Amino acid sequence: MPISNIPLFSMLRTRMQWHQERQKVLAENVANADTPNFRSRDLVPLKFDRTTPAAPGVTLVRTSAGHQTPAGSAAGGNSFESARNVGQEIRPTGNAVSLEEEMIKVAANQMDFQAATALYTRSLGLIKTALGKP
Repeated sequence: MPISNIPLFSMLRTRMQWHQERQKVLAENVANADTPNFRSRDLVPLKFDRTTPAAPGVTLVRTSAGHQTPAGSAAGGNSFESARNVGQEIRPTGNAVSLEEEMIKVAANQMDFQAATALYTRSLGLIKTALGKP
């Protein structure tokens, strides 16, 4: 049985990919902190239950070669839902990015990603131990 078929590894891998995509979105928010009329975005949190798939199948698609690749996604689009933050304080320039809030989100995202990678690494170590490999 390949490791990719073990649900724990599949969920951890999906979680780490979600954190990578979220980091891109949060970095875009910080980069556009002074852009007029820019609204910050975030990803919809993942839910790992039996009724919903681990990674929603919503993707952004380029409909014409002349269009830009959607921000925060690879050439094929990302597989995570994006959400606009509502109820934000809007500055006179029309910008609604709070650097303090974005930096708190970045720090929390980094800690969660590190926790997921540590769990993944330790789980691999347990399997190696069970197989009798040092």
